[in-house]
Amino acid sequence: MFCFYIQDESQMNSYPPNTEAVGRMLTTGDVTGEILVCSEGLSFWGGVDPETGAIIDIHHPCHQKIISGKILMMPSSRGSCSGSGVLLELSFKNIAPAAIIFCEAEEILSLGALVSNCIFNKPIPVARLTKEQYSALAAAKSATLKGNKITTDSDSFELKLIEPNDLRLTDKDREYLEGKHGSAAKMAMQIICLMAAANDTTTLIDIQKGHVDGCILAHSANLIFAEKMAELGAQVSVPTTINAISVDRENWLSQKIPEDFGNRASRLADAYVKMGAKPVFTCAPYLLEEKPKFGEIIGWSESNAVIYANSILGARTSKNPDYLDLFIAMTGRAPESGVYTDDGRMAQEIISVEIPDIEPDDVFWPLIGWLAGKASPSKIPIITGLENLNPEPDDLKSLCAAFGTTSGAPMLHISGQTPEAKLPLEPTPATKIIDLESITQAWYELNKADTSIDLVAIGSPHASFEEVKKISRYFSGRKCHSNTSMIITVGRHTLALLKQAKIYHTLIQSGAQVVADICWCSITEPVLPPQARHIITNSGKYAHYAYGLSGRHARLASLRDCVEAAVSGIAPKTPPSWLKT
Repeated sequence: MFCFYIQDESQMNSYPPNTEAVGRMLTTGDVTGEILVCSEGLSFWGGVDPETGAIIDIHHPCHQKIISGKILMMPSSRGSCSGSGVLLELSFKNIAPAAIIFCEAEEILSLGALVSNCIFNKPIPVARLTKEQYSALAAAKSATLKGNKITTDSDSFELKLIEPNDLRLTDKDREYLEGKHGSAAKMAMQIICLMAAANDTTTLIDIQKGHVDGCILAHSANLIFAEKMAELGAQVSVPTTINAISVDRENWLSQKIPEDFGNRASRLADAYVKMGAKPVFTCAPYLLEEKPKFGEIIGWSESNAVIYANSILGARTSKNPDYLDLFIAMTGRAPESGVYTDDGRMAQEIISVEIPDIEPDDVFWPLIGWLAGKASPSKIPIITGLENLNPEPDDLKSLCAAFGTTSGAPMLHISGQTPEAKLPLEPTPATKIIDLESITQAWYELNKADTSIDLVAIGSPHASFEEVKKISRYFSGRKCHSNTSMIITVGRHTLALLKQAKIYHTLIQSGAQVVADICWCSITEPVLPPQARHIITNSGKYAHYAYGLSGRHARLASLRDCVEAAVSGIAPKTPPSWLKT
């Protein structure tokens, strides 16, 4: 367990309160079930098995517990935007939670429940309670939800039903709601309006770019949803890119991907292309030439991309759940709340990194991101103490991705590094301290695999041209060990640049494999070598999710140490030298 030193004792409440006087109900249903309380938020993607309903995140305190049929309680969700799709899959299989109860603002699972209810007529009740109501319910063993009322053996309280009654809509918005642009667009706008009401806003905002994330064939729900929307005539109305998919679109047959899986994964990609999205197939759209500019209003999904766009580029996007990203791209409209507003971008907590005068390698950045997310699971932090360091864009990419695995917040600030770090703080922010001891603990937590390495995993999120260029330089003519594979996942735009610069061919000669379109969140066997059991990666995101996604333990190391492990087959047994001081 990780201990963060908190200087403001008043900020130590376990569950930040819903500030409203009454609890609120987003979706209703009549259910009775046993209560399962999670003290931490949970990412359904990589954290819940869509086949069994078991919690598979080995870093979560409720690891191995079953959520199916339970009234699931947690402060909020965290992690991947794809959690909405996992919830929909659980709903299709009739193994979803009976209901989900939060005490903080939450969008990812709420959206999944809305899609399950509004589009597929499979209700999953979702509520957000006041702190007092949440504490009372958490003390009970079971509860019954009927309509907007929750009853236990000792308590009963009614909740306010969330309804989009007071929205200020444009004529175009009303046209969507009236079905003048088709049934798909009508459903999209209806759900956007419900999400706006849930976020306590009465206005929608125009967006200039979209990025859709629900294109991984991790389960059938994503394919069912996408093909249904395409059949209904859904079309994006703003320039929209597509996230990484589950196969190398051009080469999956030669990679011996099972034909059924390859065809279904291709159908999923094709559905979004049919809806007008651009087939870039990357989880790092900020690496594209047409990346968002400072202040640009966009509607993105994919947790790492959202955090990078907000934090590093200074663009503005909510952390949109899968499926809502498509609805926003279809209408060009999003709820004007949260980080779309100036006030919503203020830092709410201070994370002070207290380290001696050291020169860390690049593994420092995912460790800091992962710890910052642990320290600030739902609030926007500002990280101080890194002002004298000189991170490269890839370092910040790595930090943002790791932060997104342990936090539900859509952005962060880094003093001296990010463009909006000088924004004023919210009143009375808590201060939490990360020191070398906590970084060391994090290193050990993310280094659970054996040191005998048979797979090096690079590209979660997709590796940049500069990262791959470094890998080629680190090999320096050497080759991968006979028992060790290295797989680097990139966007197809980066792959083209690597081939043009002759770096691709150099890496192939070294024994590395460079694969486009897929990433480590979507790689399956046989591209992921079936015999590989022990993985090393430079990604805090994948080190966290590896076991849940692949059943393999992972180790976390610098990019240079990953290459050395590829050559020798052996990973470092101890933390890097800068961490031992």
